[in-house]
Amino acid sequence: MIQRCSVKETDRAETFSLFFTSMRVRDTRKGECNMTEVVAALIWDGDRFMACQRPAHKARGLLWEFVGGKVEPGETKQQALVRECREELAVTVQVGSVFMEVTHEYPDLTVHLTLFHASITEGTPQLLEHNDLKWITTKEIDRLEFCPADEVILERLKQI
Repeated sequence: MIQRCSVKETDRAETFSLFFTSMRVRDTRKGECNMTEVVAALIWDGDRFMACQRPAHKARGLLWEFVGGKVEPGETKQQALVRECREELAVTVQVGSVFMEVTHEYPDLTVHLTLFHASITEGTPQLLEHNDLKWITTKEIDRLEFCPADEVILERLKQI
């Protein structure tokens, strides 16, 4: 049985923009909350945006995604995105506004994904974590197989 459970707010200075970020999903069979906060970057180069291919050995291996990852304890979402871009691509990004937030349930976890507009301020993207990287237009989205959590975002991008 799946039910929602509240999470105690530990830092009132950080506010969340959607209801889902103050809620978690609890699997009552295990008695634990298992929502994972993740962030990602929508980085544009003219009319093309960056898509990264996940490593084969990871969950959802070889699927395409936006660069990013998990928010660690004590980090803001923006700090996590800067860290993830450094770790995965060896670039420094400037984090802008939120493009979209999505909650998606995979068989093994539930993610709350916050996709930020971002721009590279330093460095050239390197494949430190990903299998491949492409700059694609919104018309090329259907040529790549993206992670299911990104599908709603991609539909919105196609409308731009």
